[in-house]
Amino acid sequence: MAKVKEEKTNVMRVLDQKKIPYTPHAYPHGDGEAPDGVTVARSLGQDPERVFKTLVTRGASGGYYVFDIPVTDTLDLKKAAKAVGEKSIAMLHSRELLPLTGYVHGGCSPIGMKKQFPTVFHETAEILDTIMVSAGKIGFQVELSPADLIELVGGTTADVTV
Repeated sequence: MAKVKEEKTNVMRVLDQKKIPYTPHAYPHGDGEAPDGVTVARSLGQDPERVFKTLVTRGASGGYYVFDIPVTDTLDLKKAAKAVGEKSIAMLHSRELLPLTGYVHGGCSPIGMKKQFPTVFHETAEILDTIMVSAGKIGFQVELSPADLIELVGGTTADVTV
């Protein structure tokens, strides 16, 4: 039986390069649309509060912002705007995601975007030993220390959910 070569995503290569410890996870998925975050968490046997989704927004000033929140939560646009000093923010349209970040909807990660944007993690990240975020490709997640992740992307934390 041939040995299956572990697939490395760009996110994993960035973490390896920066010598940040992580645990890769893969989950089953169909062609096309990515499963929702709760389905991903369940398929990996994880508490959905530890699995974070990456959301990209545009502020009233035209700047872009990244928010990482638990998959069960909803981003509060008013709290999010306040957290980044914007008058208002809006979710980025899916079709704009790939050209801006290099990632597709359902595989967007705060690590390794084409350009690093201001990134805010939900405040619960600070109290968890590890969190999971997309590894930059549908079907893959990485589990790592939130402190390492926040430091890597120059992120902050705030209460940004409903």
